[in-house]
Amino acid sequence: MLPLRPAVPLRTGDGVTCVATSSALETGEHLNQGIAILENWGLRVHPHDLIGRRWGCLAGSDCDRRADLEPKLDTALLACALGGWGAARLLDTPIAWKPGWLLGFSDITALLWARLTAGFAGGVHGPLLTTLSNEPEWSQERLRKLLFGESIPNLQGRPAGTGQASGPLVAANLTVATHLIGTAHIPNLSNTILIFEDVGEAPYRVDRMLTQWRLSGILHKLAGIGFGSFENCDNATHPNSLHLGIEQVLEERTADLGIPRVFDLPIGHRCGNAALPLGAIARLDGQNGYLILPT
Repeated sequence: MLPLRPAVPLRTGDGVTCVATSSALETGEHLNQGIAILENWGLRVHPHDLIGRRWGCLAGSDCDRRADLEPKLDTALLACALGGWGAARLLDTPIAWKPGWLLGFSDITALLWARLTAGFAGGVHGPLLTTLSNEPEWSQERLRKLLFGESIPNLQGRPAGTGQASGPLVAANLTVATHLIGTAHIPNLSNTILIFEDVGEAPYRVDRMLTQWRLSGILHKLAGIGFGSFENCDNATHPNSLHLGIEQVLEERTADLGIPRVFDLPIGHRCGNAALPLGAIARLDGQNGYLILPT
């Protein structure tokens, strides 16, 4: 991965722009609760007109949503309001990225990865504005520390052996990232620590996507791989199904890679979505189940 333009740690009084790049927001309750948390951290959240902005199921036209990412007001943090679908549509036209921070996950993977590919640090795979208030205290405090340049604790998952490895940290929603394969918006993942999460995908679809990653050759070039939560990705609706369960799929599709693996990291659509700094050098301990982050 090429050297990245760094993001300066936030300070009290820095400006925040709320962005809606994906699905439309129906109400402002959870959005306003998330904004209140940022304001309690001493940040200045700029006024917005995101509620009710709509083009079909999306939070406005492509032009409106892309304009959120290129604010005219002073902005140190672009905080994404909601996931769903629509962010990848914005990559049809080049985005004028600037140094600073971009926060979000799920559908926001498309933007996080495009920005990382463009050479910018400061991408944070972490809570959305509409999910932040529901995060446990440890998760909210972790995000604050990361944004303000303080050290953050390691994460514990379930170990799967095969030693340790270090490399740039990249996290993503599996479905969104899979649809970036073959585009100009997928970063060089060779020798990286890659973390996947997803929601609402049946095991056979996860199998299909991981098979695509295998056939592309990308998985075999990783330094290590981890998995967060795969919420509602089981066969509960078909208890007599002959399909493998989600844990079996994740295990089988990565068992022969010969790299450190860690499962069940607190990352993704389950409450307790630990913020991760994309591009930072991290270490994955497959023997003890730790994702070890820079201090």
